[in-house]
Amino acid sequence: MSDLSVTKRFRIAESELDWSASRSSGPGGQNVNKVNSKVTLRWKPATRPGFDDGWRHRFEARFSTRINREGELVLHSDRTRDQFRNLADVRARLVSMLLECRVAPKTRRATRPTLGSKKRRIEGKRRLSEKKRLRGRPQRDD
Repeated sequence: MSDLSVTKRFRIAESELDWSASRSSGPGGQNVNKVNSKVTLRWKPATRPGFDDGWRHRFEARFSTRINREGELVLHSDRTRDQFRNLADVRARLVSMLLECRVAPKTRRATRPTLGSKKRRIEGKRRLSEKKRLRGRPQRDD
């Protein structure tokens, strides 16, 4: 396979990606017992040169459950019966995972509700309270 292109400036060399094939539990009937179609992809994001630190930290935090003690990201694919389709699938998933963490989320700025929204909220509560009060039993006139 060739290098994995994530963005125009960021490419992962094929030598950094370690993949292996094994027996799949997915579709294939009796063929599953004979053919190694499941693909496992391993990649070490910590050792990748040119990987922006902020991007790396967001990626490692977001996908920490998929990174083992050795610092390898481990992805599996056994969706199809074909080894090379599974390899393409796992490579595409790696790209989408990287792109998901590429941009830092906007910092939230605390805002205060407007006076009009406060008044509408209180008025709505008053109407609901009145509606429920009128559902009660009528009071007796003595």
